[in-house]
Amino acid sequence: MLMYGASGHAKVICEILEAQGRTLYGLIDDNPQVTSLLDYSVYNTLQQAEVVPDDEFIISIGSNRIRKIVAHKLSGVKFTTAIHPAAVVSPRCSIGQGTVVMANVTVNVHSHIGNHVILNTNCSIDHDCLVEDYVHISPNVALSGNVQVGEGTQIGIGASVMQNIRIGKWVMVGAGAVIIRDVPDYAVVVGNPGRIIKMNEPA
Repeated sequence: MLMYGASGHAKVICEILEAQGRTLYGLIDDNPQVTSLLDYSVYNTLQQAEVVPDDEFIISIGSNRIRKIVAHKLSGVKFTTAIHPAAVVSPRCSIGQGTVVMANVTVNVHSHIGNHVILNTNCSIDHDCLVEDYVHISPNVALSGNVQVGEGTQIGIGASVMQNIRIGKWVMVGAGAVIIRDVPDYAVVVGNPGRIIKMNEPA
């Protein structure tokens, strides 16, 4: 299998794959100055990596927007998931293709995690949550039960979201924020309780 993107985020995914006992052939990165990462070869193009149809991919890029762009660029390849053995994932939840679940994450019953999502270290997703494509749930975030998080949203480190909350798409939730009411698309929310300080333009 191969990873697309050779950054600090990629280092963590490399170690998840190692912990799973999986074989990583190498990484692909557009920067020609990057030739290796954690002793794995880094290639600059799909052609240089000699990709074959059976190769599996994970996009190892932290930016939600860039991850979406690359996923469309790589349409037709086979995406896989990377789930750390120390994660606790309910057999009654679903995890989409290209998604990464890091160490000590909990995903509880009947939650649905979309494609190309990052569930970062120690975050907690309680029962019946919906996390849509290209979301990043940062370390130590807690989503209570029946929370919905829209496409491309970033929940900052240590944030807490109360039960039954709906967070829109491409929202930015600041570190340590406490979300007690619904959040509209493209909002930037900070503080305790969370308050909207800005509305971003749709990309």
